[in-house]
Amino acid sequence: MLMTVEIRRGTARFTERDVGRATRHAFSFGADYDPARISFGPMICHDEHLLGAGRGFDAHRHAGLDIVTWVVSGALTHADSLDGSSGGSHTLVPGEVGHLHAGAGVEHSEIAAAPQTRFVQVWLRSDDDSEPSYDVHAVSPGPLTEALTVGGSTLWVSRLAAGESVTLPEAGPLHVYVASGALLRNSLAEPLAAGDALLVADGTGPLSVTAAIDTELLSWRLSAADQTT
Repeated sequence: MLMTVEIRRGTARFTERDVGRATRHAFSFGADYDPARISFGPMICHDEHLLGAGRGFDAHRHAGLDIVTWVVSGALTHADSLDGSSGGSHTLVPGEVGHLHAGAGVEHSEIAAAPQTRFVQVWLRSDDDSEPSYDVHAVSPGPLTEALTVGGSTLWVSRLAAGESVTLPEAGPLHVYVASGALLRNSLAEPLAAGDALLVADGTGPLSVTAAIDTELLSWRLSAADQTT
């Protein structure tokens, strides 16, 4: 089966700005509605945030989502309305992935704890209305490290040196995001820069990519239960 591949450039994302904050949205969000950019499988939000010290998002409520956060640089303090070991407060730093299962509903806040913090956040639709929870997972450096599985979707983190190649997980839907660095041209795609994404809608063949410079990739193999929109 042939792969269906699309490149989504970071420069084409809808950018929302406020004092001390810039957010680039990959999918329709708020006042920006694009019927061709509603979701990709269960992924309904893939945002890149840049925050100044003490800036961020005050307490707000979510339900019916799994929210996954990866800090590229700086530090981000998460606080929530949960009690005990399932929640509270934690400052995420590079090398950690935070997972908030919103379940039936939870409040949380996210505030930068460094002079400048850049992080990527993904929202996945969830029908699991169990008790909300928050977990943090440390991710070991490597060319393809499984960081987290949420429902039927799995996140891999790749840290590649210049010239190093990696074969990404097979089958689709597959969402590959260049968090930092750049990828060389390959048989399926033009070169990719930081902020760009490669979306593979279907196909079962392996996809190999090569770093042009030191590069960090966030690759989601998404549940096929939800169709691409």
